[in-house]
Amino acid sequence: MEVVIVADAAAGGELVAGAVAELIARKPDALFGVATGSTPLPVYQALAAKAAAGEVDTSRLQVCQLDEYVGLPAGHPESYRAVLKREVLEPLGIPEEQFLGPDGGAADLPAACAAYEEQLAAAGGVDLQLLGIGTDGHIGFNEPISSLASRTRIKTLTERTRVDNARFFNGLDEVPRHVITQGIGTILQARHLVLLATGAGKAEAVAATVEGPVSSLVPASALQLHPHATVVVDEAAAQQLKLSDYYRVTFASKPAWQGI
Repeated sequence: MEVVIVADAAAGGELVAGAVAELIARKPDALFGVATGSTPLPVYQALAAKAAAGEVDTSRLQVCQLDEYVGLPAGHPESYRAVLKREVLEPLGIPEEQFLGPDGGAADLPAACAAYEEQLAAAGGVDLQLLGIGTDGHIGFNEPISSLASRTRIKTLTERTRVDNARFFNGLDEVPRHVITQGIGTILQARHLVLLATGAGKAEAVAATVEGPVSSLVPASALQLHPHATVVVDEAAAQQLKLSDYYRVTFASKPAWQGI
């Protein structure tokens, strides 16, 4: 696992957007796995700026969804499909037919989960998956004690996650209790995993992910098992890392051609 400490959220967004742009240059129809929430917004904004400046051509880029709420009405503004349309597809000029996501409103949810796994496989797998991290160490909506071999499935959210997400709704009562999420085993199949974390509130989870044992209690710690996992954190989120000086020296001495 590579740990990169950046000055702030904007610097993290630029770094990750640069990695996505390099991927697109190598593979214009790459499958880019995206996450929702406030943390990845600087990535999408930086990538959109590159596209607007003609530095990257996103017209063939494919985008796939990490997770989705269950039971929200079609077109609900906080469904992750709607959020990603606003924050990723429209700014990057990507047509909806190049977007893959699970159906949180399906009558047969287990079948929808299986269908999404098949979609990802048929697309050739995820080339770069962007991840956030919950304050309890969850990735996607894989809450603590999720199986490290899990596939796309239905999960029940913890109260802590619902409280954290209530800011996007009109109160806690509106936050769904159930979701569809790529499993940890599904996530680990992506060719490159990039976890972005900013703010002091994520420091404990970041330290447990990077320097703690691999444990289902901290689902993000499964990234330690991946051959190409990058953790990008700002100074606040890095404050509990014991080996922060080592991470800084390692990245500073890395050849520029290697990227992240």
